[in-house]
Amino acid sequence: MANIKDFDDLDRKIIELLCKSSQGSFRQIAKQLDIHPTTLIQRVKALEAKGVIRGYRAKIDYMNLGFNYMGIVQIYADDISNVQNRIKKIPQVVAVYDITGDPDCIAMISCIDRDEFSETVKIINAVEGVRKTNTSVVLNIIKDASDYIPVLNDRD
Repeated sequence: MANIKDFDDLDRKIIELLCKSSQGSFRQIAKQLDIHPTTLIQRVKALEAKGVIRGYRAKIDYMNLGFNYMGIVQIYADDISNVQNRIKKIPQVVAVYDITGDPDCIAMISCIDRDEFSETVKIINAVEGVRKTNTSVVLNIIKDASDYIPVLNDRD
């Protein structure tokens, strides 16, 4: 696993720019960084090879798309690995986090309506190995994980 100190200033700037927006062409991004596009391409490919950059996609506002029922499901389980592997396959599950603390893991869910939300929680509860769940409804998203841009510079 790489450490932030393993990357030079240029790598850090590339990561930061791509976190903000990966829409620009390599030529446009290279111009912002005042480097040759070939240098940028080589650096990006190296970051991809190291698993630092795992893909590119649009940031979607699921609530604006009609997924108005979002929730956080705390899951208590006997066979946590099996439960996590089954839960991550449920289409309404946005993310599954293996955590410390009282619940064994947390699942983020996103649903179109209250009926789908209720059904999704029931599906999670029915997974073999789930002892119980505790569900919270998301009222508003103040900051989403996709909005996070790590502080990469000045870490030396």
